[in-house]
Amino acid sequence: MFKLACEGGRPVRSEHLVFGRPLIGEEEIAEMVDTLRSGWIGFGPKCLRFEKEFANYVHADFALSVNSATAALHLALMASNVGPGDEVITTPLTFTATANVIAHVRARPVFVDVDPRTQNMDPVLLERAVTRRTKAIMPVHMTGWPCAMDEIEAIGERHGLTVIEDAAHAAETWYRGRKVGSMSAFTAFSFYATKNLTTGEGGMLTTNDANVIDRLRALRLHGLDKDAWKRYTPGAFTPYETLEPGYKYNMTDLQASLGLHQLDRLERALAVRERIWSMYDEAFAELEGVTVPRIHDEQGTRHARHLYTIRLDLERLECDRMRFIQAVSAENIGTGIHFVPVHLHRYYRKTYGTKRGDYPNAERIGDRTLSLPLSASMSEEDARDVIAAVTKVARRYARSRIVVVGSDAEDGVRQAA
Repeated sequence: MFKLACEGGRPVRSEHLVFGRPLIGEEEIAEMVDTLRSGWIGFGPKCLRFEKEFANYVHADFALSVNSATAALHLALMASNVGPGDEVITTPLTFTATANVIAHVRARPVFVDVDPRTQNMDPVLLERAVTRRTKAIMPVHMTGWPCAMDEIEAIGERHGLTVIEDAAHAAETWYRGRKVGSMSAFTAFSFYATKNLTTGEGGMLTTNDANVIDRLRALRLHGLDKDAWKRYTPGAFTPYETLEPGYKYNMTDLQASLGLHQLDRLERALAVRERIWSMYDEAFAELEGVTVPRIHDEQGTRHARHLYTIRLDLERLECDRMRFIQAVSAENIGTGIHFVPVHLHRYYRKTYGTKRGDYPNAERIGDRTLSLPLSASMSEEDARDVIAAVTKVARRYARSRIVVVGSDAEDGVRQAA
């Protein structure tokens, strides 16, 4: 029997493969240098250009650059007049920021369980969760696969609810011929370091509502009627006035310098991730103890392929998830967990009385999911290393052991993968 690296064996690769490593090209570096030399590094012309180009990409009328998707979601709730006593329905299978922003406006997050295949909000359960206090619905396009927006929009229309999409994973996603970012009242995107389009930190809020965009622009920067670019250039300084207490949520031209070129190559980068995704699908299709994603592009609907998440069949493995993760890490492959369901976090348990057993589909996924490296910065050799490491670990812990025979057992695992 071959040895895992955590048992003293030779690791699959000599250097660690960072999970979510971004692809940064010379174009981004040159744009950053140009911004530094320009003397204007805060919010300014490059942010405005990035907003325009991103709005065009997602087919939205307006795009508002901000410092995070969290800020974008918060501003969307503010613009929707969600506040104390209101309820916002969302999914427990998401990053905690999705629910945190609901708490920020002193509303109550109401969770509904997910479809076990798509990992997205179940529309049937969503309809049952609507009450007279419900003010908005916040669906999350998990891993980059779109939610059932036709059903969600219909529920929103029936009950007079605002739909705010969390598209942190879904910059490239299409849904039945419509681009995510163009459908609902508001859509929030993330440009965090691990995202398909990154500005290091940052985000974008899109809307088609001309009646709210000016308020959003003010809220983004302290509630002022003029941003710094308007106050200081061109010509003489002009006074500003506070319209309402706002936030320091703006993006900077340094960040936009990255975003402009990340956006330009986004479709080409998606093609790279699609090839890696296919390699994973083929390699893991029959691997004991591992279940691959069961969703595929359909006519007019496209997966952004932000996260490739396998699910561990723990009944068929002689280890728990953390041991599996540690074993893969010892092979020098980085991984992630997306996500520990929000309702199981201490704050939500203590504040809202949620507990294990409330949302069994989300909990089963949250307990067993494991995200593998998937980035346009990866080579096919990197992908083969991931395949070799996961295969090696899964076979080592499979209840029906597979013995790899050959002059070098670990190389045998790589070949078998």
